[in-house]
Amino acid sequence: MNIDDSVFAIKLYEMEEQYGKLQCRIRICEQGGRDKIHSELQKAREEYKENTLLLEEKAKTCRSQAVTRLTQAQLDYRKKIGESMRKQIVRDLHTSDSSSGEDEEEADMLYAEFAMDFATLAMQQALISALKALDRQKSSENTDTEQETGSADTESAQRKGADAECRK
Repeated sequence: MNIDDSVFAIKLYEMEEQYGKLQCRIRICEQGGRDKIHSELQKAREEYKENTLLLEEKAKTCRSQAVTRLTQAQLDYRKKIGESMRKQIVRDLHTSDSSSGEDEEEADMLYAEFAMDFATLAMQQALISALKALDRQKSSENTDTEQETGSADTESAQRKGADAECRK
């Protein structure tokens, strides 16, 4: 199957695009100066805000209750893990041996690692979910095929029986 024929083609493309941005921006910023980092950070924040607005709109306007619940779960996660969590991490990391600047630097690194770990887990969950959906789809296709084959076999047997009757 060609990737373009996949039922998940659009989502796979979106994931690939985001991963490419992540890799490229991190590599460029690791080698660049603070101005480049600030520029890329601003772009990433704007994209994040735009995506959040799209999710909020989707949650408000979607007719499917299931999609609304899943979208709201994404929004709830974003709120929970936002700036208040970062501040809590800074407080949790603070010791009498460290300055507030050191605490913030460590919290930023820790949160970045957490976010990447979470993204990895999300990819694993996406794989499991996609495989389950594909399995269910294939199972349904096989059941439909078996039912069609069973009907055809029954009809064929009936015709053979009728043909045998005719030959007598």
